[in-house]
Amino acid sequence: MQLKKKKERVSQEINAGSMADIAFLLLIFFLVTTTINSEKGIPVKLPPWSDEEVDPTQLNTRNVYSVLVNYNNELLVRGEPTQITDLRDNAKEFIMNPEGREDLAEKPTKAIVSLKNDRGTKYETYLQVYNELKGAYNELWDEMAERDYQKKYEDLPKNAKKAIQDVIPLVISEAEPVDTQGK
Repeated sequence: MQLKKKKERVSQEINAGSMADIAFLLLIFFLVTTTINSEKGIPVKLPPWSDEEVDPTQLNTRNVYSVLVNYNNELLVRGEPTQITDLRDNAKEFIMNPEGREDLAEKPTKAIVSLKNDRGTKYETYLQVYNELKGAYNELWDEMAERDYQKKYEDLPKNAKKAIQDVIPLVISEAEPVDTQGK
């Protein structure tokens, strides 16, 4: 009878001492095997560094397409209120100046698109404006590729793309954000 009482006293517990080790190993496994997608941002080619002083008087205001975005996400293009939907067509006209107007860029190689925003500008608005300006250049490149090579710009070899970019260079100058709200 003594033997039977001893067996009854032995509890039927599961040893959980190694559970922490297993959980730790699983945690390490999932940390090592998980890939985290990182955002790439906007690919922008920066100009090479130069120690030379730039003379601001050399810049002809006729060749500058200034785009200002305020804290209310409103656009002011060359001093005139403008909608984002009109920005691409206006930028294309400014860059190419097909009618030879005196208030637009002299030629595409001299055109400078200047983008300046307020610190309170929404990032979404900034991206929309930037996409419209970049889209203007993309459309101009496509039009020239169709006219000269009867192909889309994307389908051209590197040397043909470079030739088009030499005629219509992408020049988007971004200024440091400012605080127009006065805070």
